[in-house]
Amino acid sequence: MGRPRMNDETVKERLMECATEMLATRPREAVALRALATAAGTSTTAVYSLFGGKDGLIGEVRNRAVAGLFQEVSAVPTSEDPLADLYALAAAYRRWGREHGHLYTVLFGGVQSFDPSGAVGTSDPIRPLLTAIDRAVTGSVLAGEPTFIALSLWVTLHGLVTLELAGAFDAATAEATFRRRRLPFRQLTNARVGCLESALGPVGLHVVPCPHRRALPPRTSGANDGQRDSADQ
Repeated sequence: MGRPRMNDETVKERLMECATEMLATRPREAVALRALATAAGTSTTAVYSLFGGKDGLIGEVRNRAVAGLFQEVSAVPTSEDPLADLYALAAAYRRWGREHGHLYTVLFGGVQSFDPSGAVGTSDPIRPLLTAIDRAVTGSVLAGEPTFIALSLWVTLHGLVTLELAGAFDAATAEATFRRRRLPFRQLTNARVGCLESALGPVGLHVVPCPHRRALPPRTSGANDGQRDSADQ
């Protein structure tokens, strides 16, 4: 009978899970290799045997986060409506972030410094988003530099997901906030009054003028200003 394998996939998975949780809650400099190994029920030897050391383990955690987010967004089917696809991609991004809070925090900062320079190859999670934006620009639905549009959308999504993970919203408020972001997509798709700037922000974005847009009536000052302001909100 051969000796049992001490550093197998089970140990590797425990180390990955413990490292993910620690890196989501403390700076990498504060993650001691011995404490990590102890939390995983193994020794530091296993970290070197399975990952080549602490840096290798951290790299594997990041790779898992990148691959997981890419798999989630790339599973979104493509339709004939690029704006509907953008909303579906936003929903997938938010869903993955909420379901994998520790991986999301490791990937996009928090207590860790955000380093977007790591190589991701063909598994870049931003690729499906850029593809949908390119289709919208090509179809004259959006006008602007696709990278800036993608950045503006990410700023909004990242802010919402981060606040959700921090417990700033209850479930109903978070869901209502996200669904309100859908309204500009629907309005523009239906050739009605639409302003994607409220969802994507002003950076690098220009909504193509819509010939069906109706001019708003001039605003008059008076005692009803407060009521009108409330209605506008």
